[in-house]
Amino acid sequence: MSNQYFENNENLKSNIQTIRYYFKKTTLLFDTDHGVFSKGGIDFGSNALLQTLPSLEDKTTLLDVGCGYGTMGLTLAKKYSNLTVDMVDVNLRAIDLCKSNALKNDVNNVNVFESNCYENVDKTYDIIISNPPIRAGKKVVFAILEGAYEHLVDDGELWIVIQKKQGAESSLKHLRELYENVEIVNKDGGYWIIKSRK
Repeated sequence: MSNQYFENNENLKSNIQTIRYYFKKTTLLFDTDHGVFSKGGIDFGSNALLQTLPSLEDKTTLLDVGCGYGTMGLTLAKKYSNLTVDMVDVNLRAIDLCKSNALKNDVNNVNVFESNCYENVDKTYDIIISNPPIRAGKKVVFAILEGAYEHLVDDGELWIVIQKKQGAESSLKHLRELYENVEIVNKDGGYWIIKSRK
């Protein structure tokens, strides 16, 4: 069986590569490896979400659910020193990479820890972001959407990116059952960026 990025396989060989990412006059270097999401380069959807987000200078807390090796959470933490960013994933290799990538990019305003969705999360946040692990199935994706509600402050926002052909419409419908204010902020290359406000 091939290894999925939402699973842990201790026998998987390591082959670390470094990729470069430019974001709003900031350059970051990310080490990636076998067994983590989008190891060959920054995922199109993650980049689309980052490029769509408004300025976060008025926010103080952010949670990145399914952070992988750190693309979104570390980029935003590097850009916005006002933020305290928590980053969670179930993939232990991704967690290790994310921690080392924080050091590599001199990002100090982050906490990276293992958590299956919100299992080990006990705080509330101004903003939660996620590029949900579609291949883990709808149950996991919906758990991310549902759990975000209780982990947002009042008027907090959940931002997700999801491909139209991989369940964007059903996720949008489900979000509208959970949140009063839901909108598609951007559509880019078949990906939808959806914002839900508590």
